[in-house]
Amino acid sequence: MKILFRQPEAMDRTTIPRLRTTTGAAAGFTLIEIAVVLFLMALMALLIIPSTNGFHVSRLKHEARRLAGRVSFLYDQAAAAKMVLRLTFNIDTQSYSVSRLDPHSLSPTFLPDLEAGAAPVMLPPDVHLRDVTVEGKGTVTRGTAICTFYPEGYVDATVIHLIDTAGTVFTLSFQPLTGRVSITRGDLTPKAAQISS
Repeated sequence: MKILFRQPEAMDRTTIPRLRTTTGAAAGFTLIEIAVVLFLMALMALLIIPSTNGFHVSRLKHEARRLAGRVSFLYDQAAAAKMVLRLTFNIDTQSYSVSRLDPHSLSPTFLPDLEAGAAPVMLPPDVHLRDVTVEGKGTVTRGTAICTFYPEGYVDATVIHLIDTAGTVFTLSFQPLTGRVSITRGDLTPKAAQISS
């Protein structure tokens, strides 16, 4: 197989400046191209930043719904099994757990609930229990607060404030006679929370 090489043709003076101009112009970006790229980057940043705030709020909402689901379950379980259950909020460790009164013990005491789905819950680092108010016991901002579920189908009227790192607050309110939990975005006083739910 033969490869044929062609001799370059002689260039005249009119082609040389044109070659230099073409290779010199392709070396950089124009001001318009840079402006368009910066505009697109700024537009993308505007779309992304609000969604990160939404992530914190959705995490807070998820934890509020998770707690509300646990409360509804405990209310139904206490009434169906005719037992006394406690939901203990530990504000110092940012957790809550379930315990049950052992009715068969000689001296009845509350023991940790070992049933499936009753494991202690640790709140994520960006969601905090700010305070817990239990009717007749007051508001607790440190230590533990206890909400009791009774076999007659009653729960202590309780108001809980969950807050995230951005300062968004959700108020959870337990209805004593129905076990219904209302979740409200905002910082409601315990009295206002009980009235609104």
